[in-house]
Amino acid sequence: MRTLAIILGDQLDLNSRFLQRLTPKQDQLWMAELSRESTDIGSHKARVVMFLAAMRHFASSARARNWTVNYHRLGSLSPSVDFEQALTQDLKRLRPEQVQLQEPGEYRVLELIRGACQRAGVPIELHPDPHFIVTTEFFADYVSKRKTLRMEYFYRELRRREDILMDGSEPVGGKWNFDHDNRKGFPATGPTDLVAPISFPPTNQTRETISQVQSQLPDLPGSLEHFNWPLTAEDAELALDDFVEKRLHLFGQYQDAMWQNEPYLYHSRLSAALNLKLLSPRRVIDRAVSAYHDGQAPLNAVEGFVRQILGWREYVRGIYWKWMPEYLERNSLGATAALPRFYWTGATDYVCLSQTIHQTLEHGYAHHIQRLMVTGLFALLLGVDPKQIHRWYLAVYVDAVEWVELPNTLGMSQYADGGLMGSKPYVASGKYIQRMSNYCKTCRFNPALATGESACPFTTLYWSFLIQHESILRKNRRMTFQYKNLDRKSVSERDAISRAARKLKSDLEKTS
Repeated sequence: MRTLAIILGDQLDLNSRFLQRLTPKQDQLWMAELSRESTDIGSHKARVVMFLAAMRHFASSARARNWTVNYHRLGSLSPSVDFEQALTQDLKRLRPEQVQLQEPGEYRVLELIRGACQRAGVPIELHPDPHFIVTTEFFADYVSKRKTLRMEYFYRELRRREDILMDGSEPVGGKWNFDHDNRKGFPATGPTDLVAPISFPPTNQTRETISQVQSQLPDLPGSLEHFNWPLTAEDAELALDDFVEKRLHLFGQYQDAMWQNEPYLYHSRLSAALNLKLLSPRRVIDRAVSAYHDGQAPLNAVEGFVRQILGWREYVRGIYWKWMPEYLERNSLGATAALPRFYWTGATDYVCLSQTIHQTLEHGYAHHIQRLMVTGLFALLLGVDPKQIHRWYLAVYVDAVEWVELPNTLGMSQYADGGLMGSKPYVASGKYIQRMSNYCKTCRFNPALATGESACPFTTLYWSFLIQHESILRKNRRMTFQYKNLDRKSVSERDAISRAARKLKSDLEKTS
C-alpha cells in the first residue's frame, strides 16, 4: 500500500481534493467507529448515530468507487481501545508507506494521529481542509496585522475578498449587516406560515446504526425517536433547497425568536451537514445569495444567514486553531460552579430551560439563541466552570465538532476568553427571554423581579453577575448602559440581590 488515507467522521466528502490525488489501485482508506469517542463525553445518541450512519453511507459510496476501506464498526474493537491505539495497531498491520489526511476538526485528534504515525515510523502528510472559505494560515496572517480582533471586520474583509453581496466596493443595500431588522419576536399568536423541514426517513443502514447504538451504548443521553437528519451529500443538497425555498425569507427577522414546542422555526438545520462536509459553505452561500437576486428572499434574511457562515463559522475556526490548546484552559471570570444536573434531564421548573433542554435531548438540536441566551446565559450567570459547559455542548448537539463548538461556548457564550470572541459578555435579565419567546407566559417566575418568591432566576443572577464582576466589566465601554442601570439601584437593593443570588446558587449546588 502506498498511502493510507484517514477519513474522520467530520470529513465525509468523497470528492475532496486530497482524495482526488490518490488512486484505489495503490491507496486505501481508514475509518473507525470507537465506543470511547462517544462515551468519554457522554454524547447524545442522535449525535453518535449522525456521525456513524453518515460514515457508513460514505464508506458504501467509496467501495462503489472501488476503494478499499479499512473500517472498524462499532463493537469490533474493545470499548477500552481509543483512537490512537486503533490507528497504531493498523499502521503496524497494514504497513503503508505514508499516511495522508485533511486537517481534523479537533486538536486532540490531530495530536493522536501524529503520535501514532511517529511511533509507527510512518510519515504523515496533512492537507488543508477545502470546506472553508479561507485557510487557518490566512486567519493567522490576518491576526498578525491587527491589534484587536472583531468578527464584524473580519466578515467585511471576507465579503470584499470573495465579492459576496457586494456592489463594487460597497455592500449591497448600503449596509454591512441588518441586525436591526433581525431581532423581532413573534406576535402573540406565534409564528405563521411555518413549514416543517424536509423529512429524511432512515435508510436500512441508518436503522441498523440506530439499533446498534441503542443496544451497545444504552446509557448515552438523549432520544432517537425523532432522528431525521440528512446523512449523504444528496440529501444535504435537498435540505439546502428546502430551506432556501420555504424558510429563508422569514429567517432574518425571526432568527432570534423562540416559541414553545417549535424546535426548528425558520432555521436551516444545515450546520450538521456543513460540519460533516456533506455540503460546502461556498455552495450554501451562493444558493442563498441567488435567492436574494432572484427575489426569493429579502436582503436582511440573506445577509444574516451569510454572516453566520462567512462570518462566524470562518472566524471561530480561525480562533480555535490559532490559540489551541491553550484556549481550552481560559477562564477569565474565574468560574468554578458545577453544571446543574437538570442540564442532562430537563427536570426544572424554569420553563425556558426546561423547553430548551428537553428539545435538545429529544432532537439533538437547539438554535443559536436557545444555546446562547438560554442554556449558555444561565451557565454564565451561575458561574459554571467553562470546561463543564463546553463538554455539555460538545456532547448534546448533532452538529458539535470541537473547532466550532469550543470558541462559541467558552468564548462567545461564557466570556471565558476575556473578550477574544466577543467584545462583551452576552448577559441579559429574564426580560430578554420574555421579549423573544412565549416561555415566560407559563412560567411561575416573573422576569421583572430580582428578589422575592416569584423572582426570575435569570434576573436575580443577571444583577448579581454585574455586581460580582464590576471591577472587570465596568471598564468595558459596551457595558456602560448596563452599569448605568445598576447604578440606579440602592445599596439595600444590591444587598438583597446578592443574598438572593447566593441562596439560589446554594440551592442549585445541592442538586448538581
